[in-house]
Amino acid sequence: MNRYAAIICGILATQSIGVVAEQKNLFGTLHGHSNWSIDAFGVGNTNLGPEKAYEFARGEPVTHINGTEVVLGTPLDFFMLSDHGEMMGTAPGLLVKDSSVYNTEIGELVRAGKATEAFTLIGNAIVSGQPLDGLGEPEVAQTLWKEYTELADSYNEPGTFTAFRGYEWTSLPGKANMHRNIIFRGNKTPDIPFTAMDSDKPEELWDAMDQWRADGIEVFAISHNGNASAGKMFGLLDSDGALITQEWAMRRNANEPQHEAGQVKGVSMAHPVFSPSDDFANFEIWNRIVPNGGPAPALRGNYVREGWKIGLGMKYQLNGVNAFMLGVSGGSDTHGTINTFEEFNNAGNHVSDATLEQRRNGLPGQNLGKPGDNLFINPGTLTGVWVEENSRGDIYDALSRRESYATSGTRIAARLFAGYDFPENLMSTTDWVQRARDLGSPMGAEIDKQTKPFSIAIHAMKDPESAHLDRIQVIKLWSDGFMEYEKVYDVALSAGRQVDPSSGVVKPVPNTVDVTTAKDTNEHGATELMALWTDPDDVPEQDAVYYVRVLELSTPRWSTHDTVKMGLPPSDLVPATIQERAWTSPIWVTQR
Repeated sequence: MNRYAAIICGILATQSIGVVAEQKNLFGTLHGHSNWSIDAFGVGNTNLGPEKAYEFARGEPVTHINGTEVVLGTPLDFFMLSDHGEMMGTAPGLLVKDSSVYNTEIGELVRAGKATEAFTLIGNAIVSGQPLDGLGEPEVAQTLWKEYTELADSYNEPGTFTAFRGYEWTSLPGKANMHRNIIFRGNKTPDIPFTAMDSDKPEELWDAMDQWRADGIEVFAISHNGNASAGKMFGLLDSDGALITQEWAMRRNANEPQHEAGQVKGVSMAHPVFSPSDDFANFEIWNRIVPNGGPAPALRGNYVREGWKIGLGMKYQLNGVNAFMLGVSGGSDTHGTINTFEEFNNAGNHVSDATLEQRRNGLPGQNLGKPGDNLFINPGTLTGVWVEENSRGDIYDALSRRESYATSGTRIAARLFAGYDFPENLMSTTDWVQRARDLGSPMGAEIDKQTKPFSIAIHAMKDPESAHLDRIQVIKLWSDGFMEYEKVYDVALSAGRQVDPSSGVVKPVPNTVDVTTAKDTNEHGATELMALWTDPDDVPEQDAVYYVRVLELSTPRWSTHDTVKMGLPPSDLVPATIQERAWTSPIWVTQR
């Protein structure tokens, strides 16, 4: 067996095993930065170190970079602080007079408050692969990495709060964001991270990860939110500009079972340019290139739904291998150490958006009408998993087999199973989850195409602290080898609504948000929705991908909460209300 196929088989081996123990629905984030990240420090986060990130994540009050005390409305169940591996932990020395890096160019820029110039210098150093003066010595990196990983261990409390060891690999080829967040299953990690200073090619990162696994280290990568990747995240070329191959596809799947669906700098699940018939595709779109701040065009290779479609289409060229077998998870990417995720509790994620005035008015030189500036960011996204125990092993294993989902920051409880032998009364039985798992496969699985129709069992419960549910949708993607296609199905609707059979239109639920007070009545919708759905357009011998989107009723966007606090009308540059949501990892129905 090909060694990459063996890795994938090992990752997915637990999918068909029945689960006896009751599972817990846990929420967390797998991406965030403290002042140990050189860029976070460079743009002004000089005081909030890794300890504050862990304390905040588990529900303790922390003093924000704006000087106010902030606390999460609901603590996280799990967390990974993923400071950039490049020059990790060295930046605090820039403010220490007797340190070896105090009199460097970056030190002078940071102390002068020249955040833009500092960030640009840092970005250029990462792109070039050359560390800044005094900040790249291997022996220093090894000592700081040991301290960093042991700190994660000290906050890890199995059964209560899971803290993962991890970091961010910060590849910027041609200034395209091709970052990966590296997550380790346990407390066995390499002596030093493999960083973009070693190589900005994901293929060489995979080489390093292969070696780590050979050394007994359990690890995988989560590809970064792709909206600023210049079309490369789900592109057809490898790092050397050659067309991707079957082996390349198998290596990516073996090393990267997860993709970050969204974060503070926008959601990359879909784009209205590529999904013009989807009324809900235009959600928290952010178009800006990091680090130079230029506008980012809408490119297919930036977006998850397009990646899933491209993967189906490329199977015809890759001898039946899908290059983009990715589950989805949520992240933060805060560079202010803490991140709230809650629209009503947004405190900003950087020094540049840490106050009401900065978020409303921007900074000098900003064009607030250009998607990418402060009004267009968001409080971040969350990862949802179903596991037996709140532990590193259980959560890591669920993520590695793609049994995960992402939310816009809300805590919708979403489940998805697919199979060929579900009874018609499945969803009405008290043990339906166990039966669905025994008879089918959960989100993230690949199931064989059969001649008989299959069914998808879906269940969603509202977040106790958020709005009622509007609807459940199934999004189907397929390819004929020449073109890729998609269709959105409304499969469960609140308030007794039905899809109009002639137009396919669903009457919307009334929007009860009062934008002058940032409050809503939440009098419509449902606390729970479920469906047992069979594809009415199923085509024999056609591969397809199915994933679920769960929508809440409309609630005030964070920017509306801000304007009420400021006594101003809502900005006309961004929506005053949003429909928070969950996106599941898909089910692949394929001929293998």
